[in-house]
Amino acid sequence: MPDLTIRNLTATALELKLVERLDGTPTLQRSPACAPKGDSRDRCELSVPLGRFETHGTDVQAPEPGREVVRLTFGFDGHRYQVDVPGESRRSLVMKKLDDGPHEYTVVYVTNGACVSIYSSTHLSSWMKELRDEWPLTALSIPGTHNSPTSHVALPSVRCQAVGIREQLDNGVRFFDVRVQVNSDDSKSDLILVHSAFPISLTGTKYFHDLLDDVYAFLEANPSETLIMSIKREGTGKGTDQQLSKHLHQRYAAPDNDKWWTEPRIPRLGEARGRIVLFRRHANDASLDAAHGGRGYGLDCAAWPDNCEDATTGGPGVARVQDFYEIDASHNIAKKTELVRAHLERAAELVRPPNPAPDDEHKPFFVNFLSASNFFNANCWPEKIAAKLNPATIEYMALRHGEAGKGPNGLAVGDGCTGIVATDWVGLGGDWDLIRCIVGWNARLQLKEWTLSVNAFVAVHSEPETQSRRERWRCL
Repeated sequence: MPDLTIRNLTATALELKLVERLDGTPTLQRSPACAPKGDSRDRCELSVPLGRFETHGTDVQAPEPGREVVRLTFGFDGHRYQVDVPGESRRSLVMKKLDDGPHEYTVVYVTNGACVSIYSSTHLSSWMKELRDEWPLTALSIPGTHNSPTSHVALPSVRCQAVGIREQLDNGVRFFDVRVQVNSDDSKSDLILVHSAFPISLTGTKYFHDLLDDVYAFLEANPSETLIMSIKREGTGKGTDQQLSKHLHQRYAAPDNDKWWTEPRIPRLGEARGRIVLFRRHANDASLDAAHGGRGYGLDCAAWPDNCEDATTGGPGVARVQDFYEIDASHNIAKKTELVRAHLERAAELVRPPNPAPDDEHKPFFVNFLSASNFFNANCWPEKIAAKLNPATIEYMALRHGEAGKGPNGLAVGDGCTGIVATDWVGLGGDWDLIRCIVGWNARLQLKEWTLSVNAFVAVHSEPETQSRRERWRCL
């Protein structure tokens, strides 16, 4: 068996203190999942420091799949935390507190790489609360969903999600891909939710205003959060993009102006909290060109690159997109998997400062769609693709994301951001591991905040006592 590798993907330094080996009882067929059986038969105390966002090889042999469990005990500031790998299911593991430790940790164990990846646990309903107002939204690692409202009873090729909008929001999703049908007389009627030419439900028409009610209620309960909403015109209606833009403005955004961010620039987190950021995949009516001092209306992604592996939209600084979706056979999923990994690597390479200068504001969103399908091949419908691609993405994030030279193109690592990752079929059976892995990478920003504060403290402490020094102290 190979030796374990441990990745501390948190903003706290840890120490591996104790390793125990136990016999295990398999809990799932064709899976390494095990339940510990009896007392430990081997015990080794040690001291292995694990710095923040550091990866360490060990000489601890990985557990034998289906037969053995390794129990790891970690220390932080005098407190101890414990986890058994593998767990009793395929899901992520929550470290057990052995005392009143202040932190929560989640572990993803990848059997293929004998890797234990440790993430900071967070309240998924309000994960943005932990980040500073000054970060541009492009600096964040943001989980999203593709064809977000399609959780209803529908054709298998149409349904892309396991759960509804509110449950997605409560579990950390912050990018929503919404497709609406527009009729030429829609000045007073509501927009219908669709997927391509099809309704998203076989049990009755679903409307955009109901989706917004869920979003507004969530933001009222969680004012620290924001979400990005991509809106595109689809369906069989005869309306135009221009009619859609006027309808969105007049019926939805203008009456609830405090709930929408419609400026044509990427906001900082503090500016967007409590709001929907409009990411439009439709052209605007000319009447909206004068909005915001003549700068326009919404983030312009109307010229969306079709079936692309890596392309830009919206001019400089809006979005760089991976949206390759035409899968003609199930084996092409391997190509899609590599494209997803390559785009994650590109997103991780950039460095994005808080309070960016104008030049830095042109660093775009990296939008990475995990979705793909083939209407004519049941093996390539959204649920089947997600069953392969979602676990592969979790494995990549746990093993290689944020490691210099370990991505498909061997790129360096900047902030380690994942960008926007738009998924299918998350939350199935309560499985939010992929969302947790994406959100977990925001701890890299918290570490950067800590470093910036320390540097500011050192700079202030070395200056003479002046008014400017006292002012800077107040900011720390």
